[in-house]
Amino acid sequence: MLTMNKTEHFDLQRKVVANMTTEGWQNAPHVAYQYEPDLTDALRVLQAINRTRTAEEKITVNTLLLKVIAEGLKEAPVMNARLSYQKGLVRGKLDYAKEIDISIPMIMPDKRMMTVKVRGFEHMNLDEITRKINDTRRRAENTILDEAMLEASLYNSFQQLRHGRSLTVAGRLIGSFFGKHKLQRLSKEDKRRYESIPVCDRLTGFDIEQGTITVSNLGSLNRSLPGQVTLLDIIPPQVCAIGLGAIQEKPAVLTDSTGSRQIKTRKIMPICIAFDHRAMDFGDLIPFLERCESIFAHPDVLYRWLDKSNIMPETMLKEA
Repeated sequence: MLTMNKTEHFDLQRKVVANMTTEGWQNAPHVAYQYEPDLTDALRVLQAINRTRTAEEKITVNTLLLKVIAEGLKEAPVMNARLSYQKGLVRGKLDYAKEIDISIPMIMPDKRMMTVKVRGFEHMNLDEITRKINDTRRRAENTILDEAMLEASLYNSFQQLRHGRSLTVAGRLIGSFFGKHKLQRLSKEDKRRYESIPVCDRLTGFDIEQGTITVSNLGSLNRSLPGQVTLLDIIPPQVCAIGLGAIQEKPAVLTDSTGSRQIKTRKIMPICIAFDHRAMDFGDLIPFLERCESIFAHPDVLYRWLDKSNIMPETMLKEA
């Protein structure tokens, strides 16, 4: 007979992840495409941009990719849509979002993961994205994960009630607040102390609402590990999820101006794009991929995605 060392019941974070991913895999037919762009030239431009910047001002590879993805989504808006589907009636609709609000998984101070929604990528430049993410990480340092997730979960439960899903809500309440699986709550004093922190200095349920698409930088967890992401969870009603791997040096065939071909070592980033086949086909990815390829092939555009005070003059741009 198997002997267990210990039993560990799911905490709120694990419950939320388990519930959302189960719903996704039960309902969404997942399809994945493996995209491997050449970032060599873009990284060279990024290095030039960062040369005279402080640590807080530096544009990270993650920020660069988020901006590129946002530009690609403008060309392929179906990837940024929300799906509503009734299986029994075979009825479906897509609501196309004007905003690009990206859900980004972050490691919290207690080492657990929380997906944070960063809003407004449709109009932010690289410097604005940098400041927004730095501020989000700052506020995360003051955040008690369970309190923020509970706030978001209660809001979601109210939304479920509005759609007549009272049994779903009742099950959540029983599972969360009764029996040996109930959540561990803050004492009244600790809760009062926590809520005295201004909302501008901590994350709330508003920050962890679901975005229009999820982008996970899995390569940042360990940049030295080989391999790549091959499939991701799609969280309904989102129709797409993107996973960034670690940059890897790989051989590539390059053609010069004379038509000669050479094999050179290039910096390649494996990117997994998973989508809900009910909402999209492979062809719907093409405008997104073409826009990304155009950016990586002509990375000087990065200079124009900076604050006006940081945009380099044309002469300096050519030298860089």
